[in-house]
Amino acid sequence: MKTIHVVAAVICDSIENKSRIFATARGYGDLKGGWEFPGGKVEPGETPQQALKREIMEELNTEIEVGELIDTIEYDYPTFHLSMDCFWAVVTDGELELKEAEAAKWLTRVQLDSVAWLPADVTLIEKIRKEM
Repeated sequence: MKTIHVVAAVICDSIENKSRIFATARGYGDLKGGWEFPGGKVEPGETPQQALKREIMEELNTEIEVGELIDTIEYDYPTFHLSMDCFWAVVTDGELELKEAEAAKWLTRVQLDSVAWLPADVTLIEKIRKEM
């Protein structure tokens, strides 16, 4: 089975006092409409942090500061294995403009279960909840 290495940003309102996180609804592909943390594939020669900054600029026209690694999620979808490095992040410049996602929401701790997370992203929710 093919492995796809991706990165995801759990964008929060403040690294020190995380009261809200940013989630997006996938705008394309087989998993369209499922909620996820924005990010994308790591290109050859990039560090995960470099890939995440590039992907967020491409998808949301926003600059971020990449914080600590939350976890690396390993998940088997029917046609591929996903290896996803998930980092805390905070916006440093820009307005989170949706270029690929079909919707987005800022979620508080109690709202984390209010969206239909994609299967790989679901595994991260409890770790995020503990940090908020």
